[in-house]
Amino acid sequence: MVNPFKPTFGRTPPLLVGRDDVIVEFATAIEAASGSALATLLVGARGSGKTVLLNALEDAARSQGWIVFSETATPGLVDRLVHDRLGPLADDLAGADPVELRSISAAGFGVSWDRKGDPSRFRPGLRPLLELVTDRLAASGTGVVLTVDEVHRSALGELRELTTAVQHAFREDRPLAFAAAGLPAAVSDLLNDDVLTFLRRANRVDVGPVSPRDVALGLAQPLHDAGRTITNTALQDAVAATEGYPFMIQLVGDELYRSTPAEMITATDAARAVPAARRRLGRLVHEPALADLSDVDRSFLVAMAHDDGAVPHGRRRRPPRCGRQLRQPVPAAAVGRRRDPTRRTGSGRVRAAVSTRLPARARHAEPPRPGQDRSSSHGHA
Repeated sequence: MVNPFKPTFGRTPPLLVGRDDVIVEFATAIEAASGSALATLLVGARGSGKTVLLNALEDAARSQGWIVFSETATPGLVDRLVHDRLGPLADDLAGADPVELRSISAAGFGVSWDRKGDPSRFRPGLRPLLELVTDRLAASGTGVVLTVDEVHRSALGELRELTTAVQHAFREDRPLAFAAAGLPAAVSDLLNDDVLTFLRRANRVDVGPVSPRDVALGLAQPLHDAGRTITNTALQDAVAATEGYPFMIQLVGDELYRSTPAEMITATDAARAVPAARRRLGRLVHEPALADLSDVDRSFLVAMAHDDGAVPHGRRRRPPRCGRQLRQPVPAAAVGRRRDPTRRTGSGRVRAAVSTRLPARARHAEPPRPGQDRSSSHGHA
C-alpha cells in the first residue's frame, strides 16, 4: 500500500479534519450566491492548513459549477488574472474570436465589446473583465471564485487593485466569491492599510488547532484505509504529540506508517515515531521561522512562551528567564526594531512566534548547550 500521509505544505491530506464548518459555510454562500462567506480571509501560522483549506473551498465551488481561478500574491498578480485567467474566459464566453474593449463609461457602466482586429482597441482591465464574465455566467446560474494565497504587504499595490474590483462586483451583486490566505503578521500589515477596507470586512477565519477527536480521526482513518491498525495507547500518544497542529498530524502519521512494517502500530512504535516527527517539524517549520531572530530575540521568545503567552503585545515587562537582569524593562515589540529599526517585520516575527504556540516552538528557540547539536536537542520537546 502507498503511504497515505502527505507531509508537504499545501498538499491536501488523505482526510481533512476539523474544517467542515468553514467549508460548509462557504459552499452554502456559493449555492445562494449570497452571504458573508463569499469574501473569506484565512489567517494562520505556517503549517496550520491555510492552503489546504483554500483548496477545499475551491473544490466546494467547482462542485457547484463555479469557475475557480487560483493565484498567489506574487508580482504580476493582476496581469495574470487579466491576461491568463479572465481574458481567455471572456474570449470563450464571447465566442471563438477574442474580444476587446471598445468603450466604457467613467462610472463603469455601458461597456461595449468588439471582436479583435482593430489595433486601436485595447484589452479590458480587471474590473470590466469581471463584469463581462459574471454577466455571462449569471445567466447559467454560476459564477467566478478568485483565491489568493500567501497575501502580504509586498503585494499591497496589486491587492488594492484586486480587492477594489472585487468590492465593486459585490456592490453590484455579481456572482463572485473571493478567498485569501496569509500568515497572521502579514495579514495584520494588510488590514492596517486604509485602502484595503474590503479585507477588514471579510469573513475572517483563524485557522488554528483541531480538536483531539478530529486528530484521532485524521490519523486512524488513513492508517485503516492503508491496511494498518493502531492501538488506543499509541493513538492517544500520537494525538497528544500533534497538539492539534495539522502539519504535525501528517508528520506523525507519515513516521508511524514508514517506521512500522507490522500491520499493528503499538505504543512502542509511537514512541519512536513522535520524536522523529518533532525533529522534522523543527527543520521544516521552527528553524525557518526563527532564522532571522538574534540570540536576544530568542531569549525574549523563550521567556514569553514559557509564560504561556501571558505577556500582552507591547506591554513593558522584564522577561523573567532571560539569564540576566536588564537595567530597564524593554517592550517586546522593540526587539526587532533594535536589530533593524527600518524593518516593520522584526517585532512581528517575535509576536508571531509567541502567539501561534506551535508544538515545541519555545524549546526550539532555546540555544543548544555547549557541544550539543540544536536539532537533536528538540527531539523530545
